[in-house]
Amino acid sequence: MRSSNLTSRSRLAAVLAASCCALAAATVGRSEASTAPGIPTAPTPNATVNLIRLMVEQKILPAEAAAKLIAQAEAEAQEARAALARVAAPAAATPEIAGTASNAPAPSAPGTVRVTYIPPYLRRQMVAEVRQEVMEQAEKERWAAPNAVPDWTKRWKLLGDMRLRYESVAFPDGNATGPDFLNITSLNSGRGVQVNSAAVQDEPIPFLNTDRDRTRIRVRARLGAEVNLDEGFTTGFRFATGEGNSPVSQNQTLGGGNGSFNKYSVWIDRAYIKYETDLDGTPVSASVGRVANPFFATSMIWSNDVGFDGLMLQGQHKFGGVKPFATIGLFPVYNTAFDFSTNQASKAASYDKWLYAVQVGTDWRISKDFEAKLGLAYYHFENVEGETSSPTNGSALDAGDTDASRLLFAQKGNTYRTIRNLNAPIGTTKQYDYLGLASPYHEVALTGRIDYNHFEPTQISLLFEVVQNLALDGGEVVGSAYTYNNLNASGGFTGGDLGYYTSIQVGHPVLQKRWDWNASLGYRYVETDAVVDGFADSDFGGGGTNAKGFTLGGNVSVSNRVWFGVKFMSSDEVSGPTYQNDTFQFDINGRF
Repeated sequence: MRSSNLTSRSRLAAVLAASCCALAAATVGRSEASTAPGIPTAPTPNATVNLIRLMVEQKILPAEAAAKLIAQAEAEAQEARAALARVAAPAAATPEIAGTASNAPAPSAPGTVRVTYIPPYLRRQMVAEVRQEVMEQAEKERWAAPNAVPDWTKRWKLLGDMRLRYESVAFPDGNATGPDFLNITSLNSGRGVQVNSAAVQDEPIPFLNTDRDRTRIRVRARLGAEVNLDEGFTTGFRFATGEGNSPVSQNQTLGGGNGSFNKYSVWIDRAYIKYETDLDGTPVSASVGRVANPFFATSMIWSNDVGFDGLMLQGQHKFGGVKPFATIGLFPVYNTAFDFSTNQASKAASYDKWLYAVQVGTDWRISKDFEAKLGLAYYHFENVEGETSSPTNGSALDAGDTDASRLLFAQKGNTYRTIRNLNAPIGTTKQYDYLGLASPYHEVALTGRIDYNHFEPTQISLLFEVVQNLALDGGEVVGSAYTYNNLNASGGFTGGDLGYYTSIQVGHPVLQKRWDWNASLGYRYVETDAVVDGFADSDFGGGGTNAKGFTLGGNVSVSNRVWFGVKFMSSDEVSGPTYQNDTFQFDINGRF
C-alpha cells in the first residue's frame, strides 16, 4: 500500500490509542487478569487488545463479545505487519522499480510523519469523524439541508407592483384658456416669462391644455426591497417609472415623450435607513432618507405617489382600546444649488425651503363592530412662497438673487406672483421674470375614518378631512406684486383657503383573494390656496387645487395578486374662469 501523510485526525486517533494503552497497563496493576477463553491475561503490544481487555475487567463488555473483537484486532494487526514487511523489503530485489524515478518516494519536509499503513478500523473511525464534522457545519450554516436558502436572503423582503392604465380626459365645451392656465413648471424651468411691451414680446408662453380631449395608455412599475440590518435597524429602497421627476406621479405614457418606442426612465423613489425600538411598551421609530408618506391624510393634501425627503420620528402607545400616535418630520423641500447663480461671479445667498410637520391622533376600538382613527396635523412650509429680488435688468444673461424662490414644479390652482424687481425701462431690452407662490402655506388638517365591521369581511368605511391654510391673506397677495390667477375683473382676490373631502367605501378593505371587491363614492371641495397644488392629487380635475366634484370607483380581484379597477372623476372650478374636467380610468394591477 502506498504511504501517505498522517492527517490531523489520524494523529488524534493515534494519541487516543496510546492513551488507552497506558490506561490499560495502569489498570492491570490493580486488577486481576481475565481468565476467559481468548482474552490475554497480561498486557500485549496491541493497544486495541489492551483496551478491550480493560473493558472486560470493568464489566463494560461481555467476555464472549470481547473475544471476537480481540480475534479481529489480532488479524488486522497481522495484516499490518505483513504489509510493513513488504514495504521494508530490499530495493535490490526489484531493480526495475528501484531505478524508476516516478516510483521513488518523494522527499519529506522536516517534521513530517509518514504512515505506510492505516488499519481498516482506523480508516472507518476517521471517515465517521470527518462526516460528523461536515454535517455539523452544514446544519449550522444550512447549506446542505433540503430546500434551504442562504441565511442572508431571509433578511430581504422584495416589494413590487405593476399597473397598466387606460385613461380618457374630456373637457366639456366652454372651458377658458390662456393666462389663467399657465404651465408654471415649463415656464420656470427655462428663462421665465417675457414681460416686455407688445412691441418686442415675441416669445411664446407655455399653457396647460384645458379644451382638447385626450386618451392615453400609461404604465407604472415599482420594484424595491426592505432589508433587516439586525438590532432594530432596517434599510429600504425602491425604483419607479415616470416621464419626469414629478413628485406626484410615477406614470409613464406609452408612446409618450419623443415616442418611437423610446425606453422609459427609472427613478429612485425610496432610499432610507430606519431604526425601531420599544420604550417601556411604546414602539418608536426614526427614519432618515426618502420615505413613504408617514401622515394619515387623503390625496386632497398629499398625492398617493408623494415621497418625503428628510428625518421622521414616530411613536404609538396602547391604553386598552385606545392607541394614541404621533409623527414628527423635518423635510427639505428645496436646497439651493451649490453654484447659484450659475451665470454670475458673485453667488447669491441660500434660499432653502423646508416643511416642518407634526401629527397627533389615535386609533380607537369603540366596540366590537366600530373602529375609528383620528389625526390632527400641522404642515408648516418655510420659505415656500416667492420673494422679490434686488433690482435686476432681467435679461437672459442676468439673474435675480431670489430666483431660487420660484416654483420648479407646480400643477395648477394656486395664486402666483412675479419675483424679479426689474429696473430696466420696459421695451428697451428683452426682460424675463419667474413666478413664485403668492402666499405662505401653514396648513392645519383634521382627518378621520370610521369603520363598521359587523358584516366582516365586508367593511363599511366613512372617511373625512378638512384643511385650512392659516397663512393666506388675500389683501397681501394682491398688493405684494404682479399676481397671476384668482383675480376678478377689477383686480380683487377671488381665491380661498379652505378644503374638505368626504367619501364612503363598501367592500373588502384589502384585496387578498379572488373576487374580493370594494366600491367608493367621494366628494371634494378645494379652494385655490387651501394646500400647495404641487403636492395634491394629480388625477382629480387634472391635478392641483381650485376644484370641486365627485369621484366614483371600484375594484375587483381576479386572483390573489391581480385586480381590476375603474374610476370616474368629474370636477368643476371653485372660483375664477370656467374649467370642467371629466376623467375615466381603467386599471390592471399586479403585485408581488
